[in-house]
Amino acid sequence: MILQALNRYYERLIEQQAEDVAPAGCSPEKISFEILLTPDGDVAQVNDIRDTSGKKPLPRMLNVPQAEKRTVGIKSNFLWDKTSYVLGVSNTSKRTDKEHEDFVELHETVLAGEDDPGLKALLSFLRGWSPDQFEARGFPADMVDANLVFRMDGEHCFLHDRPAARAVRARLLAGDGGQEAAASGTVCLVSGEVAPVARLHPAIKGVNGAQSSGASIVSFNLDAFTSYAKSQGDNAPVSEQAAFAYTTALNYLLRRGEHNRQRLQVGDASVVFWAEAVDAKQASAAEDLFASMLSPPADDASEAARVRAVLDCIAKGHPVADLAPNLEPSTRMYVLGLAPNASRLSVRFWQVDTLGVLAGRIAQHAEDLRLEPLPWRTEPSAYRLVLATVPHREGAKPKADDAINIVIGETMRAILSGGPYPRSLLANTIMRFRADGDISGLRVALCKGVLARERRRDIRTSEEEIPVSLDKQSTKPGYLLGRLFAVLENVQRAALGGQVNATIRDRFYGAASATPASIFPVLLRNTQNHLGKLRKERMGQAVNLEKDIREIVGGLPEQFPRSLKIEDQGRFAIGYYHQSQSYFTRRDAVGDAPADESAEPTDIETEGADQ
Repeated sequence: MILQALNRYYERLIEQQAEDVAPAGCSPEKISFEILLTPDGDVAQVNDIRDTSGKKPLPRMLNVPQAEKRTVGIKSNFLWDKTSYVLGVSNTSKRTDKEHEDFVELHETVLAGEDDPGLKALLSFLRGWSPDQFEARGFPADMVDANLVFRMDGEHCFLHDRPAARAVRARLLAGDGGQEAAASGTVCLVSGEVAPVARLHPAIKGVNGAQSSGASIVSFNLDAFTSYAKSQGDNAPVSEQAAFAYTTALNYLLRRGEHNRQRLQVGDASVVFWAEAVDAKQASAAEDLFASMLSPPADDASEAARVRAVLDCIAKGHPVADLAPNLEPSTRMYVLGLAPNASRLSVRFWQVDTLGVLAGRIAQHAEDLRLEPLPWRTEPSAYRLVLATVPHREGAKPKADDAINIVIGETMRAILSGGPYPRSLLANTIMRFRADGDISGLRVALCKGVLARERRRDIRTSEEEIPVSLDKQSTKPGYLLGRLFAVLENVQRAALGGQVNATIRDRFYGAASATPASIFPVLLRNTQNHLGKLRKERMGQAVNLEKDIREIVGGLPEQFPRSLKIEDQGRFAIGYYHQSQSYFTRRDAVGDAPADESAEPTDIETEGADQ
């Protein structure tokens, strides 16, 4: 299924003539130099074809005959290669003589009998060349170990682009495999056609954490994988054409660059997605919308507002076709998450559905996380959710590498499939509250999302809804205790000011949320001292805070719970957030969201301070 979808996407890229997508049998490679040959095989000129527009010369990307997959063996490329193979010159290789010998032998074999002037000139060049001519002829020193191609002097076409060279290349690709496939009736599992089977598939590059030379998503490269006398590609026959197509499409999706919005990094998973529609415009519009919903821009307020409007529109049940004329709800979307696994790639998740369904699930995800007041300016992307689950150390930025990969993968799958979030996400977030004391709005939103989705799916839930904003009618002990803790913290801040070395949140949040009976009696006794001081300075505020305490305590059972279950600890965090935010308001216009999800209450003023 994955390979078939990628194969179809490759065909769409070829129809669109997408940049950096090579036709069958070719691959884009970094080429630095070209050698111009005369008809008799002599060197007319050596040209540096690198891009010199920047500070440093960079190789050009050229479509050349597909590179051979090298491990420890010697395999020459057809009509191009690095200097150790073509010229027998290298500063790094210790077997240049064998590599150059292999390159000459390959071309002597496959070009024998060819009448094309360019191919004959290349053979003449190779027959007359010796490595000691490199310095004698004044070849540039920075040419060593770079890739090079050939061209006839006075022509614009490279040798590998000549019709005769393409015919030879096609014959090589068919090779003996075509006859064997026809004789054995081997059917490609991707295309369903009888075709030569790829023994090893081309490498896939661009997955974070994988080998820089590339890794494989399908691989039977060792003898240990031989089964029922089937070795390498025969275990799961995929034709050369299909193997080339799906790897080329995947490499295109995984390419790095700020303009590639079809690639996301979520934890250790490199996520790519693409659309399949009746025409390219619809597919492109669907991919743009999907990218905006999965990763809203954090620094573009207008775009963030548009994304929020889109999510609100979808959440209200409006079809995606109402958002833009090119959007078709039945457009199929494919989402693939890949994670590194030594020299191979593991599929972290694979989701296929229509644009309308996936957009609805992402809107539902946003609704599940929703808190009032909103703790963010832009909808949190998957990457920001990852950062919320990692340790926040003072003076250092959170690192995505600290994330628990299996939790992130399960969370992403839940977002795309509409299934429950992993319970470990709630447990991990609550553990982070205790460990680093950062009770940010985004972390609280994760707790709320887990509990709200479980309740909607009738999993481990109570009859009471998970509140979006402050709910004074709630009777859940966890929620009430969170509210009470926020009031006690506010009393301390009002009495002692904001210069306290360690607030009750810093010292007692973990114990208060897990074992309330051991902490709250002590906190309530200490609060009487704070209230006594506050009454002397601001009587009105003290009366209001006492009223809040009485109101919350009145809803609690006679005895504080000895312990709270993990879901009640999540409600504790939600209640704490709601009650804390009720005491604060922004300095700027009323109704705006806080400046940042990580913004602390110390940045905003307290209501009732003047009472």
